[in-house]
Amino acid sequence: MGKNFTYLLGMLITIIIGTILYFNLCSDCIAGSSNNEVEQVVTEQATAPEPEPTSYPFAIANGDFDYSAEDNFNFDLSSANLRLPVSEKVDFGIYKLKDYLAENAGKVINITGLYSSKEANNTAFPNLGLARANDVKNYLVKLGIPSSQTNTFGQLKDELLPLDGVLLGPVNFNLADKAEDESETIAALLEKIKTNPLIVYFETGEASINLSAEQRQKVADISQYLDKVDGAKCLVIGHTDNTGSRATNISLAKDRADFVKSYLVRNGILENTIESSSKGPDSPIATNDTEEGRALNRRVEVTLN
Repeated sequence: MGKNFTYLLGMLITIIIGTILYFNLCSDCIAGSSNNEVEQVVTEQATAPEPEPTSYPFAIANGDFDYSAEDNFNFDLSSANLRLPVSEKVDFGIYKLKDYLAENAGKVINITGLYSSKEANNTAFPNLGLARANDVKNYLVKLGIPSSQTNTFGQLKDELLPLDGVLLGPVNFNLADKAEDESETIAALLEKIKTNPLIVYFETGEASINLSAEQRQKVADISQYLDKVDGAKCLVIGHTDNTGSRATNISLAKDRADFVKSYLVRNGILENTIESSSKGPDSPIATNDTEEGRALNRRVEVTLN
């Protein structure tokens, strides 16, 4: 009985010691293996190359016209204002394009601004790409290209990657024939805008403008019409309710009309195409007997001549 007990006790001690050694030694191995794997993953992540910023050249090719330059129009992230100065090579290409369009009145230059969904659109246009295209168009117009021979578009391109916060060449170009039904399109655009003008409402003391998606499209339509029709004017007309004197309201409505005009100019509508005026309380669209009606009368209408 004594021998058996001693034998069993020895076996039990051996099992306990073996178990302790196993867990101590093998847990160190497992921990070492896990640490090595973590270190390897971290090392791989640290050494993975960052994606290259995107860069698009200034390039226009259309059989009898062919010009390209590595430089292009550049924009800060979430901005529709092109960075100046523009490369001399790009300017040289624009002057060549100007001569080509002068000799080919049936051609137009399509300007497509690119934008990413990660960017904020703080412009009056439906998307940042269209706003960028409009700013480039204005630059071309300043160098002598008729706006009637330009078209502007916006295109979502989420693969855009900046270099130090600057997008390199987020705009492309192509030459095309003028649309055969362009005059009909422009006439329909005029009717659309005059029938349903852009209206901006103001609360007392308000000095900011936040446009809806529908209102942004109206701005784009107005801009398109102004580009296509020589001598066309954007009319910005201020209105008020009948609270206070007529003279005060005339002045107040003109101030609001000028404010909207400045907003449109900042967003790329050429200042010489905009006329601001005031009708004060003289053209209400609702009763002035209620607060709701007076709120509707405190407005600025933006239409075309």
